[in-house]
Amino acid sequence: MSKPKGAVVLLSGGLDSTTCLYIAARDLGYPIQKKIPIIALSFDYSQKHKIELTKSKKIAKELGISHFIQKLDPNFFLGSSLTEKKIRVPKNKIKIQDLLPTNKDLEIPNTYVPGRNILFLSFALSLAEGHGYDSIYIGVNALDYSGYPDCRPEFIDAFQKMANLGTKKGILGGKDSIQIRTPLLNLNKKEIIQKGIEVGAPLHLTHSCYDPIQGKPCGKCDSCILRKKGFLEVGIEDPALG
Repeated sequence: MSKPKGAVVLLSGGLDSTTCLYIAARDLGYPIQKKIPIIALSFDYSQKHKIELTKSKKIAKELGISHFIQKLDPNFFLGSSLTEKKIRVPKNKIKIQDLLPTNKDLEIPNTYVPGRNILFLSFALSLAEGHGYDSIYIGVNALDYSGYPDCRPEFIDAFQKMANLGTKKGILGGKDSIQIRTPLLNLNKKEIIQKGIEVGAPLHLTHSCYDPIQGKPCGKCDSCILRKKGFLEVGIEDPALG
C-alpha cells in the first residue's frame, strides 16, 4: 500500500486510537513536516466514558491538527452498557493471567455498541472523500480486544469493498481510492504500547476506561484490565496514572 496523501483518523482519545493517529502522522511526514493533512474524527454519543472526548481534544491539539467531534443521538446506540445507565459495565470479567495474546474465544460483552464502527467509518469515508483525502486510519485490534465483531479483519475487508463500490473515488480513483488502514490490527497490547512510544504518541493523555469514577479509571472493566496487561508486559508504569 502506497503512502497516504491525506487522512481521516478515528480518534477516541484511547491508547489504540492515539497510537494509530501518530502512526498516520508519521506516514504523512511528521515531525519533519509540521503541517500535515490529517483530520481527527471523534464522536459524542452520550457514552459513559465521555471524558475520552476531553482527552481527544488535547491529543489533537498536541499534534496541531483539525479535530471534528460529531454528536450523535443516543438512540442510535441502545443495548450497550457504554450508553445505557440501566446496563452495568462488567467488572473483573477477564483476568490478566488468563489472557493470551491470540485469545479469540471471548464472548461478545455488553460493552459492544451496535454498529458503531460501521457508522464511524461511514462518517470518516464521507469526510475523507469530501476533503480529497485517500486514507482512513482506525485503531482496531484483533488480538488483545474484548471480542467485538467490528474489530475483525473480515469486517475491515468487507468495509473496504463497500468503500470501493460506493464512492466516486472508489469507482474512478483506481490506485487512489480511499484505503482503510489498520496499523494495529495484528498487534497485541504490549506491541501497541511499544509502537506508541516509538512514534512519540502522548500516552499520558490517553483514557481507556469504560466506566470512569470522577474521571479516574475504574481499574476493573475489560478495557482497564487489557491496558494494565499491556503496560505490565512492557515493564513500565502507565503514564496516564502518574
